[in-house]
Formats: sequence, structure tokens, C-alpha cells
Amino acid sequence: MSDETTQTDAVELATELTIAWLSNPNTRANASEVPDFLRTMHEAVAGISSSGQPAEQVEAEEQPVPAVTVRKSLASKDHIISLIDGKPYKTLRRHLAGHGLTPDDYRRRYGLKADYPMVAPAYAQARRDMANKIGLGRKRKQQGEDEQASPEQSGAQQAPSPKPRRGRRPKSS
Repeated sequence: MSDETTQTDAVELATELTIAWLSNPNTRANASEVPDFLRTMHEAVAGISSSGQPAEQVEAEEQPVPAVTVRKSLASKDHIISLIDGKPYKTLRRHLAGHGLTPDDYRRRYGLKADYPMVAPAYAQARRDMANKIGLGRKRKQQGEDEQASPEQSGAQQAPSPKPRRGRRPKSS
């Protein structure tokens, strides 16, 4: 394709896009905005046709610059500093979801290793301790273990007496 043909195609496509934009009933534009929009459309179409790649692919190849270094983001045990905005978080999952990212996308975006943590170490330990305290992660006792328990233990573990029923008290005569 020659440059004249490419230029003509870019002008025609930009014109068609501008006409489509103006024909949208939700678009409110002054006459002074139309030439600027047409110029912007032409530059975008010409940029796409000259590079041979869509603009999205060109932008995707550029890696975003992290707000802090990876080493600094993991410097504290109490929080992890986000590479997106440089703010500290105990856990990054909700923050990443707000930016439309998954942990894998985040790691890929900034070139992080697969074992880069999403939760601060101190926060993870506190959650682990709480889970162990309430009994999560323990295996249930088997029925055979209950039968093998000594009679003294089984006597102490008898079912408690039933609680009194709730409701109205009977009227005394």
C-alpha cells in the first residue's frame, strides 16, 4: 500500500468515526469541537495504521513504573506497600480488585515472582493464631477414639442436663 492510499484510508476512517460520534443522540457537541475531534481521530487512526499494531498492544508492551521498589514494598512485617500507589496495606487483594487486577495480573504487570506475598507477614500470623485458637485446622475425633476413652473421662463428659424451656412462666395459684 502506498502512503497516499494509507493517508486517504485514515482520513475516510476518521471521518466515518466522527460522523458516527455526531449521530449518537447522547453526544452534545458544539460546532467548534467537531474539527478538534476529527483531528484527534485522524491522528489515532494514522498512528495505528503506521505502526501496524493496535494502540492497546503498544501500550501493553510498556511496563508501568512501580511507585516504590519491590524491596521497599516488603520491608515491613506489618504491611505491604502497593506498587500501584505506594500506600501500605495489610492485604492487597481488595486493593487490587479495586484496580481490576488479580494477584497474578499484579505479579505479571510488575515482573514479580510467583511467591510474592499478597498479605503482610504479621497479619497472616495473627490470622493463623486466631484460627488455631478457635480450633480450625484440627481433625475431628474418630468414633473409635471416643469409645476407647477411659470411663472416668467419659463420665465427666456426660451430656449436661437440659436447659429450662423459654417462654411464659406458669401462673401461680
